[in-house]
Amino acid sequence: MVTLTLLHPQASTPLQQWNFQSQSTIRIGRSPDNDIILDDPLVSRHHLELRASSSASGSLWQLVNQGTNGTFLNGVLVSRGLVPDEALIQLAREGPLLKFQIEEPTVTGNGSKGAPQHLPTLQGHGQGLTPLKHDPLHPPPIEGCTHPGNPKTNLFCMHCGQPLVAILRSIRQYQVLRTLGQGGMGTTYLAWDKQTSGYGRPSLLVLKEMNEDMAQITKAQELFEREARTLKTLSHPGIPKYYDFFVEEGKKYLAMELIHGQDLEQRVSHSGPVTPKQAIEWMIQTCDILSYIHFCQPPLIHRDIKPANLMVRHRDNRIVVLDFGAVKESGTAHRTRIGAEGYSAPEQDRGNPVTQSDLYAIGPTLIFLLTGEAPLKYYRKRGSGYGFDVSNVPTITPHLRNVIDRVCEPKVRDRYQTAEELAQALAAAQLS
Repeated sequence: MVTLTLLHPQASTPLQQWNFQSQSTIRIGRSPDNDIILDDPLVSRHHLELRASSSASGSLWQLVNQGTNGTFLNGVLVSRGLVPDEALIQLAREGPLLKFQIEEPTVTGNGSKGAPQHLPTLQGHGQGLTPLKHDPLHPPPIEGCTHPGNPKTNLFCMHCGQPLVAILRSIRQYQVLRTLGQGGMGTTYLAWDKQTSGYGRPSLLVLKEMNEDMAQITKAQELFEREARTLKTLSHPGIPKYYDFFVEEGKKYLAMELIHGQDLEQRVSHSGPVTPKQAIEWMIQTCDILSYIHFCQPPLIHRDIKPANLMVRHRDNRIVVLDFGAVKESGTAHRTRIGAEGYSAPEQDRGNPVTQSDLYAIGPTLIFLLTGEAPLKYYRKRGSGYGFDVSNVPTITPHLRNVIDRVCEPKVRDRYQTAEELAQALAAAQLS
């Protein structure tokens, strides 16, 4: 059974409690169709979901943020992540605070789904990002700083600056606090750098570790190292900052800037299609970043522009381009075919990408943002060839449809030639 307790924001005393016996999804927000309804102006209508999944060692719970003001898990802004027992979940920085427990409640009740209970007391308030008790993916943690007097939601000690959360393991000067995600190439961690004090960069960062099975593949090693080399040479607010690259015990690691946000694939999958105005604004921002890398010397081609690699930063609602592992210098031999199905241009599928191949991906990305569906659903025979047909999508105006048609032309010479030219066309479509 899962118990969620609403805590007083200052005194941390319990105000209300909900018990869930067998639900696999718990929805929390301001709308009356949620399982837990929190009437607070900082809370979005459908702010977050808690989702259960089964494992060999029991149920694991994942938090998925859908709120515009963000969700904090034990003081850390997250878009999604595993929720440990005794975790504190805050909806927006100054919003309601919930305590999450996977255990029998401290009071008895009727056990009905989502039934609220008003409590006089509750033992313990739980602090730190302790891994799930039975999570086989995490080794026993090292206890964080235990100085008394720290607020419950603090991530670092106000006395010594050390992490208050449990430390999963240490890699050189980096202390791993929690797992952020895992892909085919590597696993990313939230980490604390013990040696950054006074060096002008944050102690909290992302540490990317190359997966062990990938370390045996020469091409995978090349892509991982290329991402590090590329990030080291770039400086743009829409690209994560490079901090460090090293090899430890045969494994490669990349330390880079932590971006608080949500990628566009997650955003649409959880909240549905976005407005044309917002979609166009994000794609204009993406064009600005692409223009920067395309005008590097030599020009760089990202080769993997897609919604999952475009993150919306929470603090300013601006796009950050992720995953530079597939980046290539223009004019060099490519050989390896890299690209996401439905988003890669025809010449890229043939192993011959150019800078305009990155621009091509803006078209299907717009289709996904405005429809919430895979772009390939709209890819069909048109005249003597094939292309995207969005003529029946009501949110796509004729002007914007023309922009999508041109940027997705099969022949490179028929497309917009620069990211700046595409951005201007998008801006004009926004006004139509």
